[in-house]
Amino acid sequence: MDVQEACAGSRWLVSLNWWLRGRRPTRLQEFSERVVQACRGTRTDWLLSTGLAPVDAPALTAIGRLGVRRLNYLTDDPWNPAHRAPWFLEALPQYDGVFSPRRSNLEDLRRLGCASAVHLPFAYSPSLHFPEPPITPEEQGRFETDVVFAGGADRDRVPYIAALIRAGFRVGLYGGYWERWRQTRKHTRRLADPRMVRKAVGGARIALCLVRRANRDGHSMRTFEIPAIGGCMLTEDTAEHREIFGEEGRAVVYFRSVDEMVQKARWLLERDEERRRLAAAAHALVVNGRNTYQDRLETMLELARPRMASVAAASLGRAPGP
Repeated sequence: MDVQEACAGSRWLVSLNWWLRGRRPTRLQEFSERVVQACRGTRTDWLLSTGLAPVDAPALTAIGRLGVRRLNYLTDDPWNPAHRAPWFLEALPQYDGVFSPRRSNLEDLRRLGCASAVHLPFAYSPSLHFPEPPITPEEQGRFETDVVFAGGADRDRVPYIAALIRAGFRVGLYGGYWERWRQTRKHTRRLADPRMVRKAVGGARIALCLVRRANRDGHSMRTFEIPAIGGCMLTEDTAEHREIFGEEGRAVVYFRSVDEMVQKARWLLERDEERRRLAAAAHALVVNGRNTYQDRLETMLELARPRMASVAAASLGRAPGP
């Protein structure tokens, strides 16, 4: 179901609901009821929503009474000030399983009342994330850079990009709001569709991977997308990144500070063969490691089934079957 339908409305009404009513979608109740009717009118076993899906608590309760098992893949941190919405925090405990790509909010989810909060990383889509380097001279001239970054211009990301620019790197920025910052304005290439991201990563010597601090992330969607596309990744040193890629130099190069990022970017630019080796190693690690969104869906269902059986058995006062 298209969640954009829940946000439809006049501009002033959408703004009013967003800013004065706790980031509430304009047609939240109407859309939620449509989700209930869809579950009631079809042979639905599972409901899967992603992120801050516009399904309210009463609707999720009604869906649960139909025997539908309700799962949420929590792509954003609901305590991020940019996303925090009281109606969604009220709805979250109604899900039978909540899967978070970040470990940092699992305890918060449990304190909120979520019956099952499980860590499940981001992934990549094979139909969107695959090597497609620039081919023609026009493409090569357009996409060739020393360092590419694809992502939004969060305030805490600007010092990293500004440092690379000051150090003389050719930087390509794809994503929203980079034009708002004086240090980065000349290097922005605006929003990019998946094909443009493939070309940009393929045309760059280094692909920078920054986490989103406001989301309390230990990794990001680009963590899997960049290696799948075939980029050489210079990435923030986090526990989750090391869990995915292993020790320094196995598949990626890590940094812990702005200065270390600049130093290691220079080191990588001087070593063509090492960049190719790292890119190939990271690509193999990701594409051969059950890291697609199809894999994540299968994991959700595998983990949720025993949990659902246990809950149902407890309600009937007996032990779950095999």
